[in-house]
Amino acid sequence: MSSIKKRVLITGGAGFIGSHLCDLFIEKGYQVICMDNLITGKIENIKHHLKNESFKFVKHNVSEYIDVKGRIDYIMHFASPASPIDYLKYPIQTLKVGSLGTHNALGLAMAKGARFLLASTSEVYGDPLINPQPESYWGNVNPIGPRGVYDEAKRFAEAITMAYHHYHKLDTKIVRIFNTYGPRMRINDGRAIPNFICQALRGESITIYGSGKQTRSFCYISDLTKGLYKLLMSRENMPVNIGNSDEMSLIGLSRLISNLTDSRSKVIYKSLPIDDPKVRCPDISRAKRILKWHPEIGIEDGLKDTIGFFKRNNAFLG
Repeated sequence: MSSIKKRVLITGGAGFIGSHLCDLFIEKGYQVICMDNLITGKIENIKHHLKNESFKFVKHNVSEYIDVKGRIDYIMHFASPASPIDYLKYPIQTLKVGSLGTHNALGLAMAKGARFLLASTSEVYGDPLINPQPESYWGNVNPIGPRGVYDEAKRFAEAITMAYHHYHKLDTKIVRIFNTYGPRMRINDGRAIPNFICQALRGESITIYGSGKQTRSFCYISDLTKGLYKLLMSRENMPVNIGNSDEMSLIGLSRLISNLTDSRSKVIYKSLPIDDPKVRCPDISRAKRILKWHPEIGIEDGLKDTIGFFKRNNAFLG
């Protein structure tokens, strides 16, 4: 049996999901190249690997030409601003990393003969007219709305990935990631869980946009990364939803977080942002059937771990 370690390139590897993927591949004995320009990623997320001989960090913007020496077996393309606050702040960069960045990463995969996995998103479904959303649903997206820079960047990324698969016969995978949470989330990324946790821990009013009746489904980070690894190692080339199919209203989420943090924070309501989806829930029947995967961590246990992370790191004081 060969003792040569497999090499994986993870773009966006210093981000929330990317850094957990670095953990997973290091744990499984891979050599990991983490590439990130640190616009939204943080060195703190990967600092525990920096002295590991099996880990290498490269600061680079993947929207520019990517040059990596040596063999690469797998490329996981996770580089992109991924929260509304980020992609509204960096609209052009978001479009570039979804288009130019994906093109560059696919070109590298071609040159290296590497298997390629694209991190797509539930946002390709837009504000869905059906619930839950199966992979066969084409979506309800406003291409010129404020969220269009992210939605359309990911839809283009899917299209070019499939073009490389069909035209160049490249072995590609596409995952549509639904709301994911856990340690290393940024407190200021505008998502419900870090917002609610930090407001509750500070004793501030919990802010809900809209009526609070809109629903989301939340997948714990370790469940997601296990699903991503299974997809990478599978023979599947069509898009696969990975997320938790247990739906919860935002008002229900705020109450649960208040209970878990022993908070007496009041809830205040503000206007719903433009094109904000009313429902978001994955149909994960394909992942269950093809990958033999399903989420295992319940929302209460996952939130306890996430709240613990924010407390240990005093992140809520940021």
